Amino acid sequence: MTRLRSRFLVDLLIRRTEAAGGFAAILASGDETAGIILVQCSERGVPGPLLERRFLPSGTYMWEAVGPDDPNDGESRANYRDRRRTADPDLWIVELDIADAPRLVAEWGALT
Repeated sequence: MTRLRSRFLVDLLIRRTEAAGGFAAILASGDETAGIILVQCSERGVPGPLLERRFLPSGTYMWEAVGPDDPNDGESRANYRDRRRTADPDLWIVELDIADAPRLVAEWGALT
């Protein structure tokens, strides 16, 4: 099975978000080919979950909620992102601000 490049997937997520009337931005660029993708979800500026796309030994991907339990704890959230980025400089960090961002991510994830 051919795996899609991380850059292509990030660009696709941004286009889908904007087409649905939301805002999307790349906060950190990772490896163009195989970087892990971390999505920071929010709705009208209210923080939502952090979702990370992880590669499984089965050769498939899954989305997992990661980071602090309280999405309103901005400092803990920023610290988590910084630690992940330090541990994995190939990590992509994408911010989405759209209604029901986790649903959009799940629909997009089903395409990949």
